[in-house]
Parts: sequence; structure tokens; C-alpha cells
Amino acid sequence: MLRIGPYTLPNPVALAPMAGVTDLPFRRLCAELGAGLVVSEMINCNPDLRDTRKTRWRSRLDAETEPRSVQIAGNDPAAMARAASYNVARGAQIIDINMGCPAKKVCRKAAGSALLADEKLVADILHAVVNAVSVPVTLKIRTGTTPAHRNGVTIARLAEDAGISALAVHGRTRACAFAGEAEYDTIAAIVATTDLPVFANGDIDSPQKAAAVIAHTGAAGVMIGRAAQGRPWLCGQIAVYLATGHIQADPPAATQKTILQRHVRALHGFYGDFMGVRIARKHVGWYLHKDPGNGRKLFNRLETPAEQLHFIEQLFPNTSHKEVLAA
Repeated sequence: MLRIGPYTLPNPVALAPMAGVTDLPFRRLCAELGAGLVVSEMINCNPDLRDTRKTRWRSRLDAETEPRSVQIAGNDPAAMARAASYNVARGAQIIDINMGCPAKKVCRKAAGSALLADEKLVADILHAVVNAVSVPVTLKIRTGTTPAHRNGVTIARLAEDAGISALAVHGRTRACAFAGEAEYDTIAAIVATTDLPVFANGDIDSPQKAAAVIAHTGAAGVMIGRAAQGRPWLCGQIAVYLATGHIQADPPAATQKTILQRHVRALHGFYGDFMGVRIARKHVGWYLHKDPGNGRKLFNRLETPAEQLHFIEQLFPNTSHKEVLAA
């Protein structure tokens, strides 16, 4: 069983924190469908941003599956420590530190994966956050800054020395962003040189791939990112396969219809009618990415919650014979 501090996870499959994706409605849905751990969207440690609309949405933990994990980002040890304490006071049970995001707007501020280039600052941030809170602190990293400078093993040792409780490693460097194929050798080296439970991350899009990555790396678990977009049941499928070897089929069309309806209704309720309609467009686009028709374009033209829900109803004229969602 995979443990993070006092928490024993129901399975070793985590949903990766993804800005603009893993909001509360999506996290709740993935957890219900079998994810063993879900992590919030990245929250900036700057206290001046706490009352912005985006941060208020990202900070909501009501009806969250436990343990409630909140990811924070920044480059100042004291500010990160204060942000950790603030979020624990608001209900976070795990604090996750972002040192893996490759986005330019994050790295330009020397945060996210840009931090990997400054190992002393990494250590200072980790110690400051761990010492500031009584809950477990986890860390998300990449394998290094560039393919020529993969320092993931060194960062992992710094994390273990600082008291980090678990580590997630994306199998690409900052410079690689999401290009090319993930490499897992650095993850295997990290697993071999630390006692931390490690989640392997990157290009894991099926139960079989998850099992192969665990076999190659020796990781304690896997973290699923972009492959879960439009497939909130994927983490659960992977968990079943890792536990039993059984390949669980995608939900039948009728069940997928119900899942999609519930997801879109939850987005409307969470964000309100105006923003809920707009945010639903991208999520439904991920569900429909293999739709051979013009479903995504037509859906993006809809302006009200009622129109969106009616459209979803029409996607399934015969749920016993037609699958229109992503396989």
C-alpha cells in the first residue's frame, strides 16, 4: 500500500495537477471513478492573488476527496512557507510543491521547473515548507533542466533530506516541455537512490503502459496527466489492472453519457452559468476528440447551460449501438 504521511491511498494511481484542467469538479469525478489521489491546480504563493477569481476557484476544497492535496508554486522560501500554512488552515491535508511546470509564464518568474537549475534554492524552499506545516509535503519535478543536465537524482536526494513525503517525476526535462517521448531511466535512478515513494509520470495513457512503466522504473505508483482529459475513468481502469491484471473496458455509451452530463452540470454549478458554459467547452472537446463529426465546433457555439445539456442528450440517439466519445 502506498502511504503519504498518515494517509494510506486506496490505490497507487494519482491524477496529476494540471492548471486549467484539474478543478474541483474534475477532481471529484476522477476520484469517484477510481483515482487513488487527486491534486489541485497550481496556486501561486503570492498573497496578493488570493482574492482573485481564479485563485478562489482553485482554492476550493469543499466536498473534496480526502486526503485533500493542494499544489503551490513560487520561488521564495518564506512566501512558499506562508502559502503552505495558509492552505493548511483552509483544509489542505497535503501540500504539493510545483517544480515541474514547464510553462514559459511560470518559468520566467523562476518558478516551476526553472527552479531545478538552482539546487540551493530548491533545498531552501523544501526545508521552509516542510518546517512550516504539520501535514505531509510532496514534490513534483522533472528529470532536469535539459537532456544534458538531468539532475533529478540530486533533487530527489535534497527532497528526502528535507523531509518530503513523496515525489512525482515527469519523465522529461524542462527544455523538452511535452515534446518527444518521456524517458524513464532517470525515474528508475531516483527510485534506486531514495526511500521516497515515487510516482512515475509522463506518456502513461493506458493500463498496460502504466504497468510497463512501473516495471521499468520500480516506482511505487503512477501519475496520470493529459491522458485523463476527457477520460475521467482512466485512473480507475489503471488501478484495476495494476491490482488484478484485468483490462476494464471503457464505460458503455449510456454510462459515458451520464458521466458527461454530470460533469457539465457540475461545471455550470461550480463556475456559474456564464463561465461554466465556457469552461465546459474545453472539457467536452476532450471527450469528443475522436468524434468524426463537427461535434466540438457545434458545442462551442452554444451559449447557455440548457443548450449544452440538450446537445449532450442528442449525442446519444441510440446508446446501445453508437459510441461517440473518445475510446
